[in-house]
Amino acid sequence: MTFLWPELLWLLAVVPVLIGIYIVLLRRKKQQMMRYSGLGMVRDAMGAAQKFRRHVPPLVFLLALIALIVAVARPHATLTLPSQYETIILAMDVSGSMRATDVQPSRIVAAQNAARAFVADQPTSARIGVVSFAATASVVQPPTRNREDILAAIDRFQLQRGTAVGSGILVALKMIFPDVDIDLRSSNPRDEARGVPLDKAGAGAPAKAAPKAAPGSYTSAAIIVLTDGQTTTGPNPTEAARMAADHGVRVFTVGIGTANGEVLGSEGWSMRVRLDEDALKNIAEITHAEYFYASNSPDLNKIYQGLNTRLSFETRQTEITAFLAAGAAILSLLSALLSMLWFNRIL
Repeated sequence: MTFLWPELLWLLAVVPVLIGIYIVLLRRKKQQMMRYSGLGMVRDAMGAAQKFRRHVPPLVFLLALIALIVAVARPHATLTLPSQYETIILAMDVSGSMRATDVQPSRIVAAQNAARAFVADQPTSARIGVVSFAATASVVQPPTRNREDILAAIDRFQLQRGTAVGSGILVALKMIFPDVDIDLRSSNPRDEARGVPLDKAGAGAPAKAAPKAAPGSYTSAAIIVLTDGQTTTGPNPTEAARMAADHGVRVFTVGIGTANGEVLGSEGWSMRVRLDEDALKNIAEITHAEYFYASNSPDLNKIYQGLNTRLSFETRQTEITAFLAAGAAILSLLSALLSMLWFNRIL
């Protein structure tokens, strides 16, 4: 636990002083009772339970006071709380390498099946958008609550050449912040040589810079990237991830494929397509999200189920002043109630 105003914790020094005053008052009361034999007999007639009971209300009130003092110092603690994600953007790889069959029946079909299951598990209040990316990225479905439109968008993917993971992240980010312009140059050497901005190279538009936020601090939206991670063109995915982190948006990454990959060939050429896990782990780490690995279709479905849980609950540093203040109020009321029930007085 950390405190925003730790200097106010010195007020806890009042607690032992109050305990001392309470003990002094008890001794003084005992001495007064000893002066009168009648009162002494009454005291002796009291059972052990009754003697203990008279100390409970002051003890409960003291705990309330301690909680209130700690609350004044504005404590922060790491808690798992329901998140406030309202928009989820699925950025899905539709590059030619996704037709590999090392994940049955193929990477792209397994990804589509798992995405459908993920969409079905989301609450009806969640807005879901879909981005597809190959050599460039494009919006397939703007954020909507209409599940039929989302599923239709997932079904109409067409595989294309090239893989621009960075473009997929940036277009997804633009969907979350439509009024904020993206200003990041493409890492494609040909584009850099010509000075082509992202809106010409694959994603975004050059303009004013937005103020930076703490990574992972934006809890109203999240991006989920599903890809084999082999970037061949477009913006540097690491720089795209940093831009998402500067906006506080988490980018969860899901790697699909196997370590050995598969050899794909077409029109006289062939190449081995392997999963690039390092790039995807780096994206998730930069944005304070998580990376998941899927080597087969069942694993992919489990990952999406896990993502659903992580998007519903989030572990983060949270100020708990309100919780402690509420606890102090409840303890104060309990102390007064017990005193009234047992002794017909308030403390």
